[in-house]
Amino acid sequence: MGNQEQMLHDIGVVDFVLVDLMLYLDTHPYDCKAMEYFNHYSRIKNQMSREFSQKYYPLTKDMAESNKEWRWGMAPLPWEGGCR
Repeated sequence: MGNQEQMLHDIGVVDFVLVDLMLYLDTHPYDCKAMEYFNHYSRIKNQMSREFSQKYYPLTKDMAESNKEWRWGMAPLPWEGGCR
């Protein structure tokens, strides 16, 4: 697995943790420890996404920023293998 695929995989893992924590927090809204975990992993995911977007291509439109060129269209399309 290349570095790009590894980074996407790691972002997906952290995103899964966030979804799981959101589901837990829906039923336990006053659990401070769970909220701390959510905030912690949210910061990690944001940092990982920023690093990936700077190195390869933006994952969201708000990360398409660049002084030189519009980078939103740089991501591979699903039929080009972009949705593995």
